[in-house]
Amino acid sequence: MLPILYQDAHLIAIDKPAGLLVHRTGLDAGETRFAVQLLRDQIGQPVWPVHRLDKGTSGVLLFALDADTASATSSLFASNGIRKRYLAMVRGWPPEAGRIDHPLKRMLDDARRTSSATEVQDAVTHFQRLSTYALPIPYGAFSQTRCALVALMPDTGRRHQLRRHCKHLSHPILGDATHGKGPLNRDVANWVGMQRLWLHAQSLQLPHPWRAEIIEIDAACGPEWQRWNAARVDGA
Repeated sequence: MLPILYQDAHLIAIDKPAGLLVHRTGLDAGETRFAVQLLRDQIGQPVWPVHRLDKGTSGVLLFALDADTASATSSLFASNGIRKRYLAMVRGWPPEAGRIDHPLKRMLDDARRTSSATEVQDAVTHFQRLSTYALPIPYGAFSQTRCALVALMPDTGRRHQLRRHCKHLSHPILGDATHGKGPLNRDVANWVGMQRLWLHAQSLQLPHPWRAEIIEIDAACGPEWQRWNAARVDGA
């Protein structure tokens, strides 16, 4: 059963586990489980995804329960009218806070490649460092691997924006097979005791498409995040 975080007559949100695709895609043709089908079968009615999370990302995933709501809510995401907050474990210790204003090439949906160099989109992410860690894993010339828990607040919603922005900042998200370092990801997975992309969609705040109210949907991190506490150095 998928954990339901919010439900009314028009919207439903789940806490998506890491490793679950939102819907069928040619990029992962061997996968047989998808959030859309699982949720549809669970509640006994059709659902429309109004945004996406990468397969490896956990946390708040919102669906509409009818086509009109899907259109209205998708427009909010497209116009950046929704406040989003993510948590990520990154390599190194970034500054305490900052703003990443780095345009990104538009990524095509049907292949892991970017389109022509002329198709560049504005992309802005704010970040805040929450706590720091020192893992007993040698990295380069260092006897330990520094990591940090950061909050990521995107102003825009480009494909893989957070993963690409963290790489641009030289603090890639741990467990990111595309934008991170494979040997380090494997060493971290062995130390933590599991392999995953350490990115979690913590909250969504949006105006309800049909009511004059703001709704906020939150998803707590899973218990696996507690394993990092053994290497914690400081934190807010």
